[in-house]
Amino acid sequence: MIPLLINTPETMFKIRVVTAKDASAKALERLQAIGVLHIEEPQELDPADITAIEEKRNLIRKISVNINDILSNVRGEHRVLIPEDAPAQPLDKILHRTDRLRDKCARLREDATKLEADISNMEGLGRYLDILAQEINLPLRDLNYSGSYVSARVFVLPVETSKTFLEKAGPHILQHVTASSKEEVVLYTIARTTSQNMVEALARDLGSLPLEIPDEKLTLRDFSAKKEEIIGRKKEEIQELEREIETVTSENLEKIALYRETVSREDEMLSAIENMSETHYVSLIEGWVPQTKTDFIISEIHKSIDNAFVDARKPTPTDEPPTRLQNPVAIRPFEVIVSLFSLPKYGGWDPTPSVAYFFAFFFGLMLCDVVYAVGLLILARFVLDKLVDDPSTEGVDLFRKVLYISGGVSLIFGALSGTYLGDFLYMFFGISLQSIALVKWVQTQLSDPISFITISLIIGLVHVNIAHILGLVKGAMEGDWGMIVSKAGLFLVEAFGIPYIFKAMLGIELIPLSPWVYGVLAYPMTVGLILIVVGAFMQMGALGSVFWIFDLTGILGDIMSYSRLAGVGLATFYLASSFNLLSNWVSSTVSSVVPGMLGAVLAFAIGMVMLTIFHVFNLFLSSLAAFIHSLRLCFVEFLLKFYEGGGKEYNPFHLSVRRETIVGKKF
Repeated sequence: MIPLLINTPETMFKIRVVTAKDASAKALERLQAIGVLHIEEPQELDPADITAIEEKRNLIRKISVNINDILSNVRGEHRVLIPEDAPAQPLDKILHRTDRLRDKCARLREDATKLEADISNMEGLGRYLDILAQEINLPLRDLNYSGSYVSARVFVLPVETSKTFLEKAGPHILQHVTASSKEEVVLYTIARTTSQNMVEALARDLGSLPLEIPDEKLTLRDFSAKKEEIIGRKKEEIQELEREIETVTSENLEKIALYRETVSREDEMLSAIENMSETHYVSLIEGWVPQTKTDFIISEIHKSIDNAFVDARKPTPTDEPPTRLQNPVAIRPFEVIVSLFSLPKYGGWDPTPSVAYFFAFFFGLMLCDVVYAVGLLILARFVLDKLVDDPSTEGVDLFRKVLYISGGVSLIFGALSGTYLGDFLYMFFGISLQSIALVKWVQTQLSDPISFITISLIIGLVHVNIAHILGLVKGAMEGDWGMIVSKAGLFLVEAFGIPYIFKAMLGIELIPLSPWVYGVLAYPMTVGLILIVVGAFMQMGALGSVFWIFDLTGILGDIMSYSRLAGVGLATFYLASSFNLLSNWVSSTVSSVVPGMLGAVLAFAIGMVMLTIFHVFNLFLSSLAAFIHSLRLCFVEFLLKFYEGGGKEYNPFHLSVRRETIVGKKF
């Protein structure tokens, strides 16, 4: 699925490594160095393993047959050097390649065999046609002719049986030509088509069949003259095919030799494992590996361990593979946010993309201050490592990037609205927020509580409905008709019920329509209510008679929950403004009480200290509030409507190398 709103975890394969017990430590050491296998509790060899081994043995037999067939075409003795570091080849690929090579050689050999048969037939046929050419000189095609009325055939009979044949077949033969040699007679016969089968039956009884004569325009004497030339051309074609076979085999001789050694070692290894499994001298290591790493880990194991059987298979419905998320680089940091809720289940949906967009947007809208955003980026870069036990972990790095991205969005909103430590520039320098806001409309909307709340509710309406749409899609994919009916009813109530209720109860026309149109809206709204009730019964049975009410009232509660965007955003601004006012009041009081230069310096110092303390406090408080409320909106109002989670973390067995460590104690 395209990771626009929803992604899917990476496909996993189950890997089972069977080795001799004395090689198990080496196998584990190599797997640890590779660092891609999620190891699970090993089990004993089961019938599936024995079946997999037998399937490999069958592959080896087929490959061996292919290799023997290919090598049978090699002329002479050849010395082939096999490289020591040659990569291990999967047996299925070897079988595919040897199949193709054997088939190619077989086709060439078949063509050569046909030509040899043609030559043998032509040489035998030519001897008889030479005898017949002494008597007649007809075209070859007329010697083996079948028409509507007459048919022609050529028979070869011993001298003593030729007379018997002519006596018995004479009544059925219209005309014949006899050409004799010392021991044989060549007969050219013309008979009625209706009698031809009888003539051939008489010849067959005497041990003769019609000669197979090529359908050529050449006459008998021309054929006799050109016979050697034709045979010579066919022999040249045979030599060309032999050279092509030799070229094909010689070009692939090193590969074939390598394949032979590979399957020989594999066969010996499988035999050893089968023997050891009978006496319990084998160990089994199994786990999960991403599909993209399957060929790599199999190749590495075979290169480092002589006797090892590696089986890779797709997960079965009863398996529970670990989850390895695969998100673009810009979105990947927010995997740590999704993990706080629950890791996606293998084969399920990964909501990281949608959480990334909305979490950063909500956070930025609530913090919305250039200076606070810069302060957050500084804290993420230089202070975060001091607050965790192990700053080198991947989780800390991802969380830091979440703060970078969210802080960057806060900085953008702050620049758009012209907010720098609240109204600090206006309070101390008389610079209005509108004059420094990059987009004055943004500043106007975010500074007015009613406008800000309205925008927050619109954002909530969009966000909640995206969650419901995803829930509808999920229900359709899983065939959950209760979910489908319930969501369809919900959309009808929203689309037609909200404008109707605002008009009927509040007198507010959200859409400029005629009064009678607003009355019509009540009908699809009622259909939507019925669908919500029916969907609740389909999903929860008798409990649906009560819980459908929560589905309906939850729409309003969910959307109203987004007013916290305005609440936290305005609180951040007003707290900053209050701290500015308090610091200004204290510094003004000090300057009025202590006259002269001393008073001015003292007032400035006290004011700066208070501003720093207050705004650092507000930075921590507002950042924490923005983070917590962004989590709530993403988790409670969004994910709970379609997301299940419950996945198992992909934790590959690998070497953990620290770039630095601390020893000793601090005194």
